[in-house]
Amino acid sequence: MLLALALAGANVQVTPLRAATQRLRARVLASAAPTPNLFGASGEVRVRFARPESALEFPLVVSGDPSQLEYEWLPLGDSLAFAPPRVLEGADVVTPDRPGFYRLALVADGQRRMVNGVTVGVLVPFEEKQGRTLNGYRMGTWRGERDRVHEVPSGFLEVRESDVDRPLTRHLRVSDFLTHDGQAQWPRYIAVDGRLLDKLELVLEVLEQAQGAMRVGAGAPRFAIEVRSGFRTPYHNARVPGSARDSRHQFGEAADVQVDVDRDGRFTLKDLRRVVKAIETVEREHPDLQGGLGLYTSRRHGAPYVHMDVRGDRVRWRA
Repeated sequence: MLLALALAGANVQVTPLRAATQRLRARVLASAAPTPNLFGASGEVRVRFARPESALEFPLVVSGDPSQLEYEWLPLGDSLAFAPPRVLEGADVVTPDRPGFYRLALVADGQRRMVNGVTVGVLVPFEEKQGRTLNGYRMGTWRGERDRVHEVPSGFLEVRESDVDRPLTRHLRVSDFLTHDGQAQWPRYIAVDGRLLDKLELVLEVLEQAQGAMRVGAGAPRFAIEVRSGFRTPYHNARVPGSARDSRHQFGEAADVQVDVDRDGRFTLKDLRRVVKAIETVEREHPDLQGGLGLYTSRRHGAPYVHMDVRGDRVRWRA
């Protein structure tokens, strides 16, 4: 009888403790959110890129003990977790072992909370490329494959037809970076550097601030922006007149863009001058995003456009 009473008393003590722990974990789970720098200096980047099963820095603001949390990956459009939860340790998470688009979810005591705002794009490693193709998609050959001196991309984002409208940033989508090579098959593959995405958004931010200073009405439409050329495979790059053999387009570090800054429905030299000024401002304020700036204004190029990249060195030219 005494033993039964003792056990009953022990149960009375354990139940409130377990409930308190669950409440604590629930509070930590509810408070967890990505830090602002996860979205780039612009605050507008929506996708992080990483190779399969690699450590990815994914800093979170957590009120409480983060060791109370686990995390799991959910493919976009799916409510089933990709694999069992892992313990959250520090600011790094380990990416899934299969390419695709994923959302991060935090887990505590069987409860799940999605980390909104950022998608992780797990890449197909470059090593999976076979000869001049990847999964039947014609890509060509990078110089680094021949001489082992030049670089090659780390990997490629696998793009299916259902992915083309996925946002990469506030203004840009996956479709903006597809190679214009006439290939119709799916999936296709692109390389995109997150620094380029951030730089593009910072340039648009500078332009928007300048327009605000010019008292553009609140009802005015947003800039029309067109990416004439994003990622280029070596196969396609070799067929673009005047393209550099080591073009940064082949590494996802460059984009040729047009912006209708004055919103008159045309891409003009006046627009181009304002875009150039914005790029110079961004590179001055963010030296880590320094790169090439090329002006294409001759009639053979059609409407004027600007090339911008994040190669790391300041280079300027005009064609």
